[in-house]
Amino acid sequence: MDLLLDPVELRVLGVLVEKDITTPEYYPLTLNALLNGCNQKSNRDPVEAYDEETVAGALDRLRAKGLASVLTGGSNRVPKYSHRLQEKWNLGRRETALLCELILRGPQTTGELRDRAGRMYRFSDLEEVESCLRALAESPAGALVEQLPRQPGRKEPRYRHLLGGEAHGTPAGEPVPAHRGGLESRLAALEEELQRVRLQLDRVLRELGLA
Repeated sequence: MDLLLDPVELRVLGVLVEKDITTPEYYPLTLNALLNGCNQKSNRDPVEAYDEETVAGALDRLRAKGLASVLTGGSNRVPKYSHRLQEKWNLGRRETALLCELILRGPQTTGELRDRAGRMYRFSDLEEVESCLRALAESPAGALVEQLPRQPGRKEPRYRHLLGGEAHGTPAGEPVPAHRGGLESRLAALEEELQRVRLQLDRVLRELGLA
């Protein structure tokens, strides 16, 4: 990939894509909503604690690279931000969901990707995931993902995105137990519901002229 992103840019881009799909009623995002999404604890590896200035700087760099845009004026009382990932690399919904999950959580197996990306796109089976990963690896604009060498003790190879150069995220350990996966899903649902409540509160406060 000729266009490489730093870790903050990746997190901001991943959150914009995720919220576009999972909470479209609150998308595009305000800077405050984007900051909350970057720092949430579920569906993130690593978990971060960015400040507003850091996220705003990453947005400026993404806009310069043609991967983000800002909406101002009209009915928008505050600037709102959106991504341009799909337009940049001509991606479909399935490929976008997989790339987003890799951006937000680092290298993963096809099984992990199918489970975790299911909140953005419901894959029918692992073959569909593998087919989409091949399409991303063979993108006309340059490979967007690659398969990592299989590690000792692991049955499945992992895949990583290539938007940031070197691999990032937590190194692979033992496969995630099924019960842990269930807890992660419930925590993710609670975090997303909390995000909706925060966004609703922000909207009410703006309508009342209190924000």
